[in-house]
Amino acid sequence: MRPIHVTIRQIGNSQGVVIPKPMLAQVGLDSQVGAEMTIENGALVLRRPSAPVRSGWAEASIKVAEAGDDELVMGEFGNSDDAELAW
Repeated sequence: MRPIHVTIRQIGNSQGVVIPKPMLAQVGLDSQVGAEMTIENGALVLRRPSAPVRSGWAEASIKVAEAGDDELVMGEFGNSDDAELAW
């Protein structure tokens, strides 16, 4: 595929580009999968993630709980105005 020109746009306090859907489809990227971004030899490179986001977190949290290392660091505390909130 030939290089195409894209505009860098202001998005809040960041900047971004709109990537054409055919280019995303060609490399297997979409908004659900996301992408890994690196800089290689002066080029910004997007790739399919090597592992799903938060991969292994559930298993790790089970191990932490089994080890008894899942206590709250700061303990329970409420805000003084919580009683006024309607839930």
